[in-house]
Amino acid sequence: MRQGADVQPFTVHGESRNSRILITCDHATNRVPEAVNGGDLGIAAADMGRHIAFDVGAAGLATALADALEATAILSDFSRLVIDPNRGEDDPTLVMRLYDGTVIPANRHVDAAEVARRLNLLHRPYHAELARLAARRTDTVIVAVHSFTPRLNGRGLRPWHVGILHSHCDSRLSLALIARLRAEPDLVIGDNEPYDGHLPGDAIDRHALQTGRHNTLIEVRNDLIGTAEAQAAWAARLAPIIAGAVADIA
Repeated sequence: MRQGADVQPFTVHGESRNSRILITCDHATNRVPEAVNGGDLGIAAADMGRHIAFDVGAAGLATALADALEATAILSDFSRLVIDPNRGEDDPTLVMRLYDGTVIPANRHVDAAEVARRLNLLHRPYHAELARLAARRTDTVIVAVHSFTPRLNGRGLRPWHVGILHSHCDSRLSLALIARLRAEPDLVIGDNEPYDGHLPGDAIDRHALQTGRHNTLIEVRNDLIGTAEAQAAWAARLAPIIAGAVADIA
């Protein structure tokens, strides 16, 4: 789908598949469309390659998981620094001006009109397509794939290999998944670590909690999925565990 030159809010992988599992990847890419400040947010290329701009390794993991589960995946195609699809439209962090010590020059003076333009250009089309895909089945399960940096804001190293995030509003699938992952003796699994899993207005809230769909959010530490080979290996490991957890709560 395109809405003008260089604007592609999302990519859908495996759309013809009929699995009840829908894989989402909200922070799949660090791309800045030309329509946003000429395709440059004013920060260094090294910073655009960091977790502040996208979830490193998550896109490859999401598509490999979709293949392993014979499921459909939807991936964003714009940097979270342009506008964050995993934030509600009224969230103050929707367009970040400072993130993990890096000032985002192109966002410093963004006004309400520019936020609205980015919403219409990217954020809303992404969510409209996610809603369409989720509505194809009455029993859709949303599995959101993210990654996290081993260290944030100069703090200590994070020990978890995988974090499972969930809301108190519906933890059924996440708790089943945590139980299965913790049976793996070589993994350190976070339960709502490194973040709390409930954020009103985020993608899970919007497309799962508000619609009664089973859901979970998987965070993999990004130094573990930095290559295509590592992403494929983690997908092969996680896919049967996810499928088992879905069966547990069916």
